[in-house]
Formats: sequence, C-alpha cells, structure tokens
Amino acid sequence: MTIQPGVLSYRGGLTAAGMHAHHSVQVLVARRGEFVVSDTAGAEVTCRAAVIPADVGHAMSQGVVEGEMVHLAAESDDGIALSRSVVRPEAAQAWADAGDALLAGLGENQWWADGLPYVTSTVQPMRHPALVAALRLLPERIEAGPVRLRDVAGAVGMSESRLAHLFAQEIGLAFRPYVRWLRMSRAIDQVALGHTLTDAAHTAGFFDGAHFTRVCIKTFGLSPAVLISGMTFVVNS
Repeated sequence: MTIQPGVLSYRGGLTAAGMHAHHSVQVLVARRGEFVVSDTAGAEVTCRAAVIPADVGHAMSQGVVEGEMVHLAAESDDGIALSRSVVRPEAAQAWADAGDALLAGLGENQWWADGLPYVTSTVQPMRHPALVAALRLLPERIEAGPVRLRDVAGAVGMSESRLAHLFAQEIGLAFRPYVRWLRMSRAIDQVALGHTLTDAAHTAGFFDGAHFTRVCIKTFGLSPAVLISGMTFVVNS
C-alpha cells in the first residue's frame, strides 16, 4: 500500500466486501480475471475495472487474486475529474463503463496509479474562506477526541448552520461523516508508520479499537485486521 497526499493506493488481492461507502473516489482494476460489484439497487456487474464515486454505497461479491485499488480524495482535481466520468453515480454499470475508459489507455502490464499525477492540495481556491479555514483546522483537532461542529464554526467565525450548509453544498458531505473519514485516513497513516491498531485508533481520536473497527467495516466493508493483513506500506510525503 502506498500513501500519498490525497491518495491511498493498494496492489494485491482484491477481496469480497459487504455494502459500504467512503468519502473518496475509488478505482478498482483487475490484473487477471474479473470482479463483481453491486450497487444499492441490487444490480451486479462483472468487470475488469470500475470507478466508484465518493459516498456511494457499493459491494464486491467476488474479488480477484491480483489487482489495484486506489482511493483519491473526493475534493482533489483527480477525484473530481474521475467522478465526472461516471454518468450515473449510483449505478454499478456506470462504474464499469468508466472503468473501461481507464483500461483503454492502460498498457497490459501497467499499473493505473503509476501514471497518476498525485495532487498535494485538496482545497479548491473558489471555496468560501471559512470553509477552507475549517478544512485546514480539522486535521489538528481529530486527535484530541470529539470534534463538534459548533466549536469549529466558532473557531472560523461562522454560524453552525451556515458552516453545515457549506459542507453539504461545497464538499458534498455532512460535517460528521467528513470528520469520520478524516479519522479513518489518520488511523491508516498511523498503521502505515508501524503503530498498532489500538495506538492508531487512539491517535486518530477513536474511543477505542472497537470503535475503529466498527467505523472501518462501515467505510471499507472490512475490519482493520483483514484490510491490512499481508500488506506492505510505503509512505510518501
């Protein structure tokens, strides 16, 4: 697994996972064989690649022994461009169609992430200044424990309701799910640096390891232990 600013990239076996959603744009590519993805309407599609937009429920009922899984920050230029390539964000067939477009430009032995222009900034310049300030403030606060909207709103000089509206309008996600995604990202960073799951959970502001496990299953469809088993991490800053 490779962690870049705004990017988490994994190469290896892609295992089956239950219905889940995450605040990132996901790219799945099989090196050999095909996998099966399904949407919340119950439609299943067999494919070699898929692009799944952020915050969309999905499951993988059949994996592959070798493939690539890339998570891109939904607010990054790359994430936005990929999301726009999916004609119907909630539909599994549209994910597969967008995946086919990626495969068309990919060599037989080429990893998709190798050609990715990694983005280092996930904050767009046209956003409301208070929202930009909140996005920069949140990573500093998640380690301390609970993060409340009213506290963050007060810190950036905005009403709670207005800041909540900006998150929904400009991020496309409510405040609490966004904070939950930041905690997951922070915990994975800590595991990549060699910390135990328990220590990673505490550093990311989860109540305990069990809390981390519950959120991980809801986010990725897999427990932390299953998610990282057999992985080798490479952290690039």
